[in-house]
This record gives sequence, structure tokens and C-alpha cells, in this order.
Amino acid sequence: MRKAIYNSAIPQANLKSVSQSSCTVSRLGFAFWFVLLLSTATFAADWSAAEQQLAKKIIAATGPGTLSLTVENRSSLGRRDSDLVQNGLRSALEQSGIHFAKTDQAAASVALTLSENETSYVWVAQIQQGAGESVVAMVSVPRSGRSGTAYESMPITLRKVSLWTQDERILDVAVLEENGTPSRIAVLDAEKVSVYRVQNGRWQAEQTLAIGNPKPWPLDVRGRLIPALDHTLDAYLPGVRCHVSITGAPLMACRGSDDPWPIVSGGMSTSSPVFPNAGSNTAPSAAVPALAGFFASTRNYFTGVLSPAVGKFSNVPKFYTAAFVPREKYTLWLFASGDGKVHLVDGMNDQRSSFEWGSDIAAVRTGCGAGSQVLATASGDQAQDSIRAFEFPDRDPVAVSAAVEFPGPVSALWTEARGDSAIAIARNRDTGSYEAFRLSLACGQ
Repeated sequence: MRKAIYNSAIPQANLKSVSQSSCTVSRLGFAFWFVLLLSTATFAADWSAAEQQLAKKIIAATGPGTLSLTVENRSSLGRRDSDLVQNGLRSALEQSGIHFAKTDQAAASVALTLSENETSYVWVAQIQQGAGESVVAMVSVPRSGRSGTAYESMPITLRKVSLWTQDERILDVAVLEENGTPSRIAVLDAEKVSVYRVQNGRWQAEQTLAIGNPKPWPLDVRGRLIPALDHTLDAYLPGVRCHVSITGAPLMACRGSDDPWPIVSGGMSTSSPVFPNAGSNTAPSAAVPALAGFFASTRNYFTGVLSPAVGKFSNVPKFYTAAFVPREKYTLWLFASGDGKVHLVDGMNDQRSSFEWGSDIAAVRTGCGAGSQVLATASGDQAQDSIRAFEFPDRDPVAVSAAVEFPGPVSALWTEARGDSAIAIARNRDTGSYEAFRLSLACGQ
């Protein structure tokens, strides 16, 4: 009917060109749908292979029988795609003799996490059978550039709040008091420790304490402010340690020192936060073993000598920063080393990773996700820099937040005293000034 109407409505002189155009459109439409179906089928086949592979690993651990399955999508896959993966895995398990049941009626339980790293989707299945130890099975699927909506489904939000800006290079910032937002801070630079308090909505200087150092600093000077339980601060700089009292009139005494710098913040190596009034909402967690590293007094890195040793390792490659991932029976230490790679040290092995990060990393403990995240700068020498949060289901990092951009290269990244946030410092590429930020994590988007 439609063809007859068009033939009668269009002059005969134009019929040939219209027919050719229609034919061309038809061919283009057919080609479009053919390519779309082909690409969809190809990707589905890749998923199917991974589903079969993961099903075999699960069956190897549980054997045939009843199983409960829960799935959490912590990747950039949309709801439709994650449902396809879940249904495909269920089908593969059923074909292998698995019958699904509720958790209290099943012989084994599987908690599947759909996650991802820079190059692949990573599916991690934690298998629990009876009272024995859980078993982890994992497969990866190349992303093949498919993540056009990258990180739209990230389970954690990384927040950046500005703390302080000055022309001199900022080495570290300690939040001393806060009520919802920081109200008193200490700022460390190469020449002094300055204490500021918010008054009438503006930061006002309380005290400036000079650092006495007869020797010149290294070109790329670094430093840390470590709060203690007695409301004092220890300032660590290359070859110098200063003790700062922040109660009443602030006082500071500095001396030459080769003491190791604490790597684990006080809030993580003790059962209570260093500053009880710091306002942390993080539930108390098990203490992480204290660890310190010796800093090269004439350079900008740690020598690699540790105190105490991590298992059989009292020395690791020289490194710039370190972080950790708590495990059930040990702590996995991460060292951003001078060779441009992150070394993973578990006490028995030193594994040189293949993933690409920058030289600044820090660990945080939160109530989100796995309960422990690692913040890491992007790799490369860039005019701007970024930081994102990662978790470690196994030995490969999985991004759990979108990247947070900074106004210029990040020059320092340290975990705060309370352990659930970090201080990042960047040099603004437009103004040349240094800006300090607090980084905190929020569950959900």
C-alpha cells in the first residue's frame, strides 16, 4: 500500500534517483545492523568464555550441589550488562550440576564482584563452603575500548576539599581541630610550622615557628607532620626532626636526626584516633602493624630500609611513598619505588607490579567497600595530575572511584592521622602557588 502511494505521488522523472537512494539507505542500514550484531555477538562470546571459565573454577572448589550466589557490580558496566553476566554465569553453573538455593539452605555460597582495572573487567568470586577458609576465583575480560561511559557506576566517591594555599612549597598539613569542617590546622613548609585557626569565617595565624637547619635542603625537599596522642606534632624533614607543642602557646624544638619516618599514621596503628575531636565517622578497626622507613637526608626518597622488617624483608627498593592492604592473616605493603613501579611485599615475596601509577600513594581505612582503599596518582609527567581510589581483591588494583583532577602536578600525598582521609598537595600551574587539599571517601555516588 505504501509503495503504491509513493509511486503515484512522485513524478516519474524522479523515481530512478529515489529508488537508488532507497537502495543505498537499505544497504547502509543492513551494513549498520550487521556490524552491530557482529560486534555484540563477538563481545557476548568473550563474556561467555569468561563465564564458562569462572564456572569451572567455582565447581572445582565446591563440586556439584546447592549454591547461593550474590552479585555486586563495582565496575562501569551498566545494569543490563551486569545482569547478562550474572545470568550467563548462573546458566554455566547449572549446566555443571549446580542447583541454586537460599544462603541458609545452600552447601556453599559465592559472592561475585564485577570490577575492573585499567585494561580489563575483573570478576572476583569469593567462595565459602562450610567453616573452612574462603577461596577466591578470578577471571578477567579485556575491555577493548568498550567503556564509553567509564566509571559512571563507581561505588565510591572521592571528595576533594581545599584547606590552604601559599606561595612557599607546602610539605604537609595536619588538621588539629574540626567541627564538621577543619577549624584549626598546622602547615609545614621548608622554613616553618604555622598554626592557623578559623575566626569569623577566615583563617587567622596563631603562631609561626621557624625551623632551624644549618644545612641546605635537598632540591626536592619533602616532609611530614605526625600528630601524637598528647597533642603534640612531630615534624620530619631530611636529616631533621622537630617536636611541636600545640597546646597553649605553641613551642618547637628541632635537632639533627636520622630517625625513621612513620609510614603508618597514628590512627591506624592504635585503637583510637590521634585527635578524638577530629570528627572521624569511621568505625574503629583492627590496628595495622606500625612501620617506619629511613629517609635519605640528601635526597627525596626513602632508602628502602624498614623498621621493623616486613616478614623476611628488612630492605626493599628505594621508594617515595607507601601504602598497605590489610589481609586476614597478613598485611600487603605497596611501595612506589624509584624504578617507576609499585612493589607488592607480603613478607614472603617482593612482586614488581605491571600496573602504571605515579610516585604518590596512600592508604585509607573507611566504611566503604572492602573497608580499605589505596589512593594513587596517575602515571606520567603531566601539567595536571589526578588521584583515584583503588581496592585490591587480589594482587591487581581495581578502580572504585572516578579520578579527581588537580590544578597541577601533585607533590605530596600523605594519610591523615585519623586514617580515613589523606592530604594531597599540588602546585597550581597557572599561579605557581601550592595548594593543600583533604581527600575523603563517601560510599555511593
